[in-house]
Amino acid sequence: MNKISNDKSWKYSSFLENKNYKFDKNKIFEVLSKDEIDDAYNVISKWEGYTPSPLESLNHLSSELKLKNIFYKDESKRFNLKSFKALGGAYAVQKISQNKKNIIVSTATAGNHGRSVAWGAKRLGLKCKIFISEFVSESRAEAMRGFGAEVFRVKGNYDNSLKECIKQSKNNRWEIVQDVAWEGYEIVPKLTMAGYSVMMKEISDQLNNNEITHIFLQAGVGGMAAAMIAGCARYLNNIPNIIIVEPASADCVLRAVNENKIVKIDIKKESLMGGMSCGEVSLIPWKIINNNSNFCITVPDDKISDTVKLLANSSLSDKKLIGGECATPGIISLIASCNDIKLKEKLNLNNNSQVLLLGCEGDVDKELYQKLLNY
Repeated sequence: MNKISNDKSWKYSSFLENKNYKFDKNKIFEVLSKDEIDDAYNVISKWEGYTPSPLESLNHLSSELKLKNIFYKDESKRFNLKSFKALGGAYAVQKISQNKKNIIVSTATAGNHGRSVAWGAKRLGLKCKIFISEFVSESRAEAMRGFGAEVFRVKGNYDNSLKECIKQSKNNRWEIVQDVAWEGYEIVPKLTMAGYSVMMKEISDQLNNNEITHIFLQAGVGGMAAAMIAGCARYLNNIPNIIIVEPASADCVLRAVNENKIVKIDIKKESLMGGMSCGEVSLIPWKIINNNSNFCITVPDDKISDTVKLLANSSLSDKKLIGGECATPGIISLIASCNDIKLKEKLNLNNNSQVLLLGCEGDVDKELYQKLLNY
């Protein structure tokens, strides 16, 4: 591995300490209850083909950064959907379709959530309508069609596709299965979050008595991050330092934490981390993230390709790992933090640290993945 410690080209864009931090399990469980978390695991663990995704050791990277352990939750093979999102949308489809006949489900997506909803609908023999923006690649659209979904491309960004999804779903009485919450629409996003929390149950079983000291959590609208925080509250004996990671161009969580309220940002340029290029934190996740995350950090896109390559060529680990663009920001932000002496001290990263990173997707977009490998 080319030496990356003290390489200043690995950098973060902005950093914020959460002044509102006060971890409170009871308040977390008011948003996502123990029963909801447990039910998701009990249901999903019985699905055909279920197996916990691997918890890998990035032992080469931990040695380079002088940390005790770096654990990497590898979601690249989850139900052959290659993303943690397989746990959320499909679970929500199953729950909302109980005791209902011949419903049609719909969603708006940047890719991975739509694949999960489409797969969940196919499992149950349901029709599925999916709305995507003009920025979603055709290979992602084809993957959703592969599960039998009808895909509609909408001019503009993700927000436009969501508005069209809501409009058409109301007109046609389709059941929206969205991972974004808003006033009056909270049940389904909670179900998707409960599905995501299965990862933390698996991690707690895989740690072999190791205590996580830090967890870097990617955030788009915040659903996965909030679910993992709830999972920490449910399954871990200790509470690690929780760092929220976002693209520099889509820092809606950092800005919300800074202002102590949800703010809508205008994304000037879409990040390569398309699934994380979101302009507003979702209502339900915000109720958890606001007071229960320690820090926020944003990263530019310029090290995505390098990180994809380092995972693939066994530079970070004994194994070759397939990580898509959204699997990279935790690694990038950890390296950048360790290469900034003051920030490393601020985060208390040292030779006793045991860090958890989320490899949240594999080569979901094969065309983009190959471009990143060859860049």
